[in-house]
Amino acid sequence: MVPEQSLPETLPAEPLALAAAWLAEAGRRRDQPNPNAMVLATCGSDGRPSARVVLCKDIDVASGTVQFVSNYSSRKGREMAANPRAALLFHWDHLHRQLRIEGVVQKASAADSDRYFATRHRDSQLGAHASEQSMPVGSAAALRAQLDTVRARYPGGTPVPRPAHWGVYVMWVDTVELWVEGGARLHDRAVWTRELAASGSATPALGPWSSTRLQP
Repeated sequence: MVPEQSLPETLPAEPLALAAAWLAEAGRRRDQPNPNAMVLATCGSDGRPSARVVLCKDIDVASGTVQFVSNYSSRKGREMAANPRAALLFHWDHLHRQLRIEGVVQKASAADSDRYFATRHRDSQLGAHASEQSMPVGSAAALRAQLDTVRARYPGGTPVPRPAHWGVYVMWVDTVELWVEGGARLHDRAVWTRELAASGSATPALGPWSSTRLQP
C-alpha cells in the first residue's frame, strides 16, 4: 500500500533543501544498500545518450550544486567534456519518492579533488590508478595484474596520490523535479527551473527559481 504523503501544498521557493533532506532521510533509513546511488545520463557530440549509476557525494544547498566523482577519460567523462549538460535520477523505492535533477557539469578544482581523494579507502585509491575506465581489457586476470602493478608502485603505507585522470565533478543545477508516489496513480509531481548565466568566473550567475506542479 502506498503511504499517504505529498509535497507541501505551497511549494517551497527553493527545491534543493527538500531534495537534500530526502537524500539524508534515505541515508538514515538504509532501506537500500546505496541510498546515494543515482543514475547519471550524459550525451556526447554524436547525440547518442548513455546512462549509468554513480554515487552522489553531496547536494550542496548553499551553492546550488551536486557533486560526484569519475574518471575523466571514461565514456561519461568524454561525453561531459563534449557536452557539459547532464541529468541525474534518484529513485527511493521504499520511500515512494523520486528526484530528477538537470544542470551544467564542470570539473571541480584540483585541490578539491585532491582533498576528496585523500579520504577514500586505500583500495579505492589504488583501483583508481589501476583502471583505465571504459577501455577494453583482455581478461579479468589482466585487470587484476594492473592492480598488482599499482600495489607494487605504492607499497605498504606509501601515500597514494590522486591520478590526473580522476576527480570530482560539480553540477550547477537548473532543473529539479520532486515526485511522490500516490494512490490510483495520482502521483504528486512538481518541477523547479532557473537560468544559469555566465558570470566571468567558474561560478555561474544563478537566477531565481520558478515552480509548478505537474500532472502525473
